[in-house]
Amino acid sequence: MKLLRAAAVALIGTTLPAISTELTLVPQQVTDWKAVFAQVQPQTNLPARARISGTLSGLHVVEGDMVQAGQEIALITDDKLDLQLAAQDAQLQALAAQLDNARTELRRSEELLERGVTTVQRLDGLRTQVEVLESQIAATRAQRSVIEQQASEGIVLAPVSGRVLTVPQADGAIIMPGEAVVTIGGGGVFLRLAIPERHAHALTEGDSIFIAAQQGDVTGTLARIYPRIEGGRVMADVAVDDLDGTFVNARVLVRLPIGTRAALLVPEAALGTRAGLDFVQVAGPWQGLRTVVPGQRHQIGGVPMVEILSGLGAGDTVVLP
Repeated sequence: MKLLRAAAVALIGTTLPAISTELTLVPQQVTDWKAVFAQVQPQTNLPARARISGTLSGLHVVEGDMVQAGQEIALITDDKLDLQLAAQDAQLQALAAQLDNARTELRRSEELLERGVTTVQRLDGLRTQVEVLESQIAATRAQRSVIEQQASEGIVLAPVSGRVLTVPQADGAIIMPGEAVVTIGGGGVFLRLAIPERHAHALTEGDSIFIAAQQGDVTGTLARIYPRIEGGRVMADVAVDDLDGTFVNARVLVRLPIGTRAALLVPEAALGTRAGLDFVQVAGPWQGLRTVVPGQRHQIGGVPMVEILSGLGAGDTVVLP
C-alpha cells in the first residue's frame, strides 16, 4: 500500500508542472502588429492576344472556366485570307499549265536537235524557261504557306494553365492584332499588400504574417518587398499555403510585425472585473486589489497574457488565482 502511494505521488510529481501562486512583474519584449488588408492575386496574369486582325467568330470560354496551356479558346477569321489562298491556287494552276507546255516544247527541241533541225541556243532557252517556271511555282507555294500560317494564327490559344478571369470580347467583334481576347490567371495565388511607407523599414523578407481565416489565423511568409514606393505605400507579396483562389482581388485581413517594445504582462486569468473596473490582486506591503488599465492581449508561450498600461510597475508581485 505504501509502495502504491509513493508511486502515485512520484507520478503526479512528474506529470503536473509546478504551479506558482505569485508572479513578479518584469518588462518583457512584445511585438507590435499592424492590421492591413491584402488582396488575392494570381501568380501570373496573362492576356491571350490576337495575332491577326479579323472577326471573332468563335469564343469557347467564359469567366471562371479552367483552361490548360495551349488549349484553343477562340477563333478569329479573316475573309481576305481565303481570297488570297484562292488567288494563289489559281496562279499555281496557271504556272503548272505553263510548265507542262514548256517541258513539252523542251522534249520536242531535244528531238529536233538530234535530227539537226534546231540549234543548241534554242534548246538552252527552253531549259531556262522550264527552270524559271519551276522556281515561280516554288515561290508561289511558299507565299501560299505564309497565308496558311496567317490563317492558322487566327486560333487563339491559352498562354498558361489557370482560370479565365475576364472575357472583354464577344462573338462578332472586330479584333486587331495584339488585342486581348481573354485574360487568364494561373500559377497559383498569393497575397499582395500595400503597406504605409513609415513601416517599410520594419519589414524583412521571411517574416511570419498572420492571415485571418474562417478556421482561425493562418501563417504566411513575407516573400517579396518591392523597392518602389507608390502613393506613400510599399508593395509586398505574402506566400500562403492552400490559399483560397476562388475569387481574385478578394480582400483578406492580415497582421504584420512592425516592431518590438517592452511591456508589463500579467496572465489573463489574474485579471478580474468589478463594477466596470479591472483589478489585479497584488502581494507585499501594499497587498490587496489594485485597479489597472489593461491593454493589448498577447500569446506568450501559449499562455494568454494582458498588457498592463497603468496601475502596476516593474517589481510588483501579482497573486495568481
